[in-house]
Amino acid sequence: MTEFDFAKKIHELGGRAYLVGGAVRDKFRGICAHDRDYCVTGIAQKNFAAAFPNATKFGKSFPVYSVEIDGARCEVAFARTERKVGTGYRGFEILFAPDVTIEQDLYRRDTTINAMAIELLSGELVDPFGGRDDVLNKKIRAVSEHFTDDPVRALRAARQAAQFNFDISDDTIEAMRSCREELAAEPTERIFHELETALKTDKPSTFFRSLARANLLDVTFPEINDLRGKIQPTTFHPEGDAYEHTLKIVDAVAAVNAKPHVRFSALVHDIGKGTTPPEMLPHHYLHERRGLEVLRKINRRMTLPTDWYKAATFVIREHMRAPNLTRVGKIVDLLLSLHVEKIGVADFCDIIRIDNGGLPQYLEHAQEIIDELLKIGGNSAPPELSGKAVGDWIRAERIRRFKAIYSKGF
Repeated sequence: MTEFDFAKKIHELGGRAYLVGGAVRDKFRGICAHDRDYCVTGIAQKNFAAAFPNATKFGKSFPVYSVEIDGARCEVAFARTERKVGTGYRGFEILFAPDVTIEQDLYRRDTTINAMAIELLSGELVDPFGGRDDVLNKKIRAVSEHFTDDPVRALRAARQAAQFNFDISDDTIEAMRSCREELAAEPTERIFHELETALKTDKPSTFFRSLARANLLDVTFPEINDLRGKIQPTTFHPEGDAYEHTLKIVDAVAAVNAKPHVRFSALVHDIGKGTTPPEMLPHHYLHERRGLEVLRKINRRMTLPTDWYKAATFVIREHMRAPNLTRVGKIVDLLLSLHVEKIGVADFCDIIRIDNGGLPQYLEHAQEIIDELLKIGGNSAPPELSGKAVGDWIRAERIRRFKAIYSKGF
């Protein structure tokens, strides 16, 4: 079924069909959206279900249907209104009915750039809140005072600023500030979802800067907030405190590596600096050890994905040591541990290269060296050896192999 056929059938049933959400926003950004979502008005749910028997219904609070349109599964929702009756994202009374207008549906949305619709048959733009102008002016603006009804909208606004490289309007920053108390009580999985999405943007730092601007960073990501004001030796860090350094590194890593767990590892690589005693500043001795405990604290609060936690653990523990290793045995041990770590060889090197301004030679050729070292295994050991002696022989041979590679030049 084509989009036109879908819209025509809705019209024949006495309703109207609209393209809504990101597809409309992206149209004015000059981008072809991959996903297209629809909203229908003027039609009862039972009539819709009868007209589209192959549609799949889901959603508990309100019905949403999955319909195949132009060869893709698309979401079709009924226009609805929301009224806040409690706290948090569950504290809403939802009404969907044939007489709910598209303008009423758009009114409940978070920001103006997401509160536009295009009527499918006429092509008419429905834009009651100036979303098109805000897209063109690169502005994130709340639709109404009801923005604060769901406190996580504050995180969404910050994430949208990072995602689209837009600026958040001053009045919306004020609205975000008023979400502070409820946001502190929100389920951590909702906060993590916005973090994960923000880390997928081209400039994740904008997300954290926006939250800091709205005085929300300490209630959402307190460990990142603790980096603010933690001065560093200007010889090595002319960019400023540990907070500025962290945001600089995460943006630089994001420019070369798209993996969220790698970007997260870059974000927390210096997280231990937030716990540096004032009398130690501007130095941060052993911050990598303290950083591991801070990471455990983050994980207890929001339960990180396993690959995120393991990758970040390795980066925090090794990011200071790796560029400065000189003992061959330690280098070999690090390379072989890196081979089995979640972070991966190339990903770890991305972070170290950016954080350190370059790589030591052994990391420049890490994968080649690892491949050579792994050729030496138990099958190569002298037959008279057994048990621990085999392991000792393998390690000694790998160290010899590394020295041979090093002596020839990488």
